[in-house]
Amino acid sequence: MQSRVFSRTKGPQAVLWAAVGVAALGLFVALEIVARHYGLPGPITSQAREVIFPPKSGGLLYASMALMLVVVDWRQRFIAVGAAIAIDVGFLLVRWAADIKVTEGHPFGNGALWVTLGCAVVALTRRTGRDRALLLKGAGLALLLMAGRKTGDTWLLITSTTRPTVLDQYVAIADHALGNPSWLVGRAVTATGAIGFNVLDFVYGQLPVAAVLVALYQLRNVAAERRFPRHHLVRTFLAIGLLGPGIYMIFPVVGPVFAYGDGSEHWAAVSLWQESHSSVQWAVADLWPTTPPPISPPHPMPFDGVTPRNCMPSLHTAWATAIFIHTRRGPRALRYAGAFWLVATLAATLGFGFHYGADILAGVVFTLTIEGALRAHDRGWSPSGVRLVAYGTTVFAALLLSYRYLPLEMAGHPWFYGPLLVLATVSVVYAYLRTTAAWEPKPVLPRQAEPQQHASAVKPL
Repeated sequence: MQSRVFSRTKGPQAVLWAAVGVAALGLFVALEIVARHYGLPGPITSQAREVIFPPKSGGLLYASMALMLVVVDWRQRFIAVGAAIAIDVGFLLVRWAADIKVTEGHPFGNGALWVTLGCAVVALTRRTGRDRALLLKGAGLALLLMAGRKTGDTWLLITSTTRPTVLDQYVAIADHALGNPSWLVGRAVTATGAIGFNVLDFVYGQLPVAAVLVALYQLRNVAAERRFPRHHLVRTFLAIGLLGPGIYMIFPVVGPVFAYGDGSEHWAAVSLWQESHSSVQWAVADLWPTTPPPISPPHPMPFDGVTPRNCMPSLHTAWATAIFIHTRRGPRALRYAGAFWLVATLAATLGFGFHYGADILAGVVFTLTIEGALRAHDRGWSPSGVRLVAYGTTVFAALLLSYRYLPLEMAGHPWFYGPLLVLATVSVVYAYLRTTAAWEPKPVLPRQAEPQQHASAVKPL
């Protein structure tokens, strides 16, 4: 009986994973073609280079490998990590012997990529049945996370190349309804000095590492149970990274530190980039974070062809919100860490001038809609799931349309439109919490045994 059930479910699952693989490969190939058309390196080329050349993020490669290792036992994990470190040491010795200096990227990480690819080969050639499927899923998850970073980088290059004008003036004027939070938090972060900046910069830059730690907790029992859980954080992360850049193409925004500042208030890397591109016109005025932009009719403004248009929605907020959601059922320390990461990420995105307040609201609605869609898909798309996703999508579209076509009205009536924007976001949060709470399995109370009459009891006449 058990074998029959497995045979009936094995086919659809294999078809689903094959479809996901084909779709991902098709997306990577399409982005590679588009990037080549604009003279840019595509995700496949960028990832292939890291087999030999220094990777852009060695930490991400090792984190991806760690996700793959949840499907094997501890002995195999130690062997894989040891092999990755040995390969990286070999690369370091070769570069040292050849006097090759690593000027871009990290000096480590190649070993993790080699081990991940090697595990995929081992799964195809040395494993069979469920062991092969499980190891392939683990390697595929790691490779998707690696390729997702490259896909995002390619998307950012495409946005800066194909969108010569940006809509920052519209969002900045609409942000008056929210009290110009980027300007307020920017001045607060400036007042904290180096300590506040370094803490927020660490949180902002290590968001992928935090996500991997949460995912490792969620996937900690995969090797023992021989299966992945139905829903976990990596799925949400990949979906956000896949869909978010498409909104960048529709609503290109560079952020207040670039559109209304000189780009060097907080982030040293931005200052160095500006020095190497001194001919680039950065901002309409040097206003951030001291003076909010004046309320005047907005219009699309031309901007340089290098800065990514990656503000609407704020994907850092989206990812931090996803981390917060997925830590709610963890131990107390994990719940506190998820809450801290969300608050610190919001402070960094606003305080560094990378996002407007309007971006933050859109990022929260964007995440809850995607998270609701993934969970609804797992449940078979019940009416409540369809309503949740439809409502989140409607509110998200309404936010973007209001930023684009009603900024002057919003800035002119902040006491009406500001609470309205916050209320719309809160309504999506409430709809998500109420809908997902109804999906939770109800505890079944054990039936109490009926009291038995004593054998000697006198029966009524």
